Amino acid sequence: TAFTAEKGCRGFDGPKRIISYFHPQVLGGSSGLFGGHVSQPLPPHLQQQRRNLSLHEYMSINLLKEEGISVPAGMVASSSDEAYAVAKQIGSKDLVVKAQVLAGGRGKGTFEGGLKGGVRIVYSPEEARDISSQMIGRKLYTKQTGEAGRICNQVFICERRYPRREYYFAIAMERSYQGPVLIGSSQGGVNIEDVAAENPDAIVKEPIDIVEGIKKEQAVKVAQKMGFPPALVNEAAENMIKLYNLFIKYDASMVEINPMVEDSSGIVMCMDAKINFDPNAAYRQKRVFDMRDWSQEDPRDRQAATADLNYIGLDGTIGCLVNGAGLAMATMDIIKLHGGTPANFLDVGGGATAHQVTEAFKLITSDRKVQAILVNIFGGIMRCDVIAQGIIMAVRDLDLKIPIVVRLQGTRVDDAKALIAASPLKILACDDLDEAAKMVVKLSEIVSLAKEAQVDITFQLPI
Repeated sequence: TAFTAEKGCRGFDGPKRIISYFHPQVLGGSSGLFGGHVSQPLPPHLQQQRRNLSLHEYMSINLLKEEGISVPAGMVASSSDEAYAVAKQIGSKDLVVKAQVLAGGRGKGTFEGGLKGGVRIVYSPEEARDISSQMIGRKLYTKQTGEAGRICNQVFICERRYPRREYYFAIAMERSYQGPVLIGSSQGGVNIEDVAAENPDAIVKEPIDIVEGIKKEQAVKVAQKMGFPPALVNEAAENMIKLYNLFIKYDASMVEINPMVEDSSGIVMCMDAKINFDPNAAYRQKRVFDMRDWSQEDPRDRQAATADLNYIGLDGTIGCLVNGAGLAMATMDIIKLHGGTPANFLDVGGGATAHQVTEAFKLITSDRKVQAILVNIFGGIMRCDVIAQGIIMAVRDLDLKIPIVVRLQGTRVDDAKALIAASPLKILACDDLDEAAKMVVKLSEIVSLAKEAQVDITFQLPI
C-alpha cells in the first residue's frame, strides 16, 4: 500500500508516522547521514513526516547556556529600537543580526522589501537598528519556506566570533541504532547533507546506550575523529556530554550544532543551535512547549492542537475525517487507489465529541482545494451516533455546499443512520468503503469541473 504504519523504538504515534508521498517536501526518513545499519535512504513508503516542536535559535541558545555550554553573548529584539539598545548593551561593534525564522537557509534567503540574507554582519548599533528594521515584521523567503515565506517577528543579535576551525556536531534519536547517536564531522558551517552525500566517511557516528548514558571515552573518541586539536579534545568532549544531558533532560529528538568551533581565543564554542523536541513529551516539558511560536506554523496546526485533533494538511482535493490513525491511512490509500488525492490526514480519535467533529469539519473546509469530503468511522469506542450529530451540526453551522459521503459502521450505527436520514441535509450515506471511496472521487471531479466552468451545482439524494 501507499502508506505504511511503522512501529519504532518510541511506538506508533499516528500522524507523526504518516508516510507522505503526497507531500514529498516534508519527508524526514532515515538517510545515509544518520543511518548505522542503513546505508541507503529508506524507500518512500517507509519514510515519515515528523511534526516535532522546533524552537527559535535564541531560545535554543539560552537552553545551552543554562547547561553551562559555551555560546556567544547575545540578546533578542522585537523592534529596531530594541535592536539598537541590545547592540549597545552587548558592547561590541562587531555583531551578527540573525532573523528568527523557523526555516533552514536563512543566510541565502530574501525578505519582503528586497533585503538579501537573514544573517547579517553589522559594525555599529545604528547599523543593527537599520538592518533589523528591514527584517522585523516582514516575511523571509528561503528554499525551505517556498512561496509562502515565514514572518520574522524577532532578531537575535549576538557578538561576532572568529573561529579558527568549524565542526559539525549533532545528537539524534536514530531508529537504525535503536537509540541516540552522536554525529560529528570536521566539515562544519556548511550543508551537512551535501557532505554526507559526497563524502560519507567524513561523518563520524557513535551510538549511545540510552540506559547506561554517555561515557567520557565515547565523547573523547568523537572529538578526536572530528579533528579537534589534542589540547581541545577534552573541552570538546565536555561540551558534547553537556549537550547529551540536555538532549535527555528535555526529551529532544535532535540537537544540532552547526558550527561547533575552535574559537580564535582558543576555546570550544557552539555558534548555533537547532533543537527538536518529542511531542509525546509535551506533558512533562511544559516550559519548553510553552515557547512554541505558532506564527511560524500552518494556522490549521494550531486549530487542530486546540481542538485536540490529529491533523496534517496534504495537497489533494478530498477531505478525510476518520477515527483511528491506521484507518485514516487505509482511507487515504483507497482514495488514491480510485484515482483521487487526499487533502488531509485527520484522526478524530476514539473519544471525539460532536463539538470536535464540528471543529474537524472547519479544519477540512478551511482548505479551499477541498472539493468533497469522505467521513469513514468504524465505531468501537467511538459511537457512530455522536459522529452523526457532529456531522449534521457542522454541515448546518458551516453551511457546507460541497458533497459529503459518510460511511459508518459499528456501535449505534442504526441510530446514526436514522439521524442522517431524518436530517434535511444532503449527506450521502454508503455502507461499503470501496463504494464510498469511488463515490467521493467522482463527486470531487464533478465539483472541480463545475468550478472550472464557473457553474453552480447542487446534489440530490438518489431516490
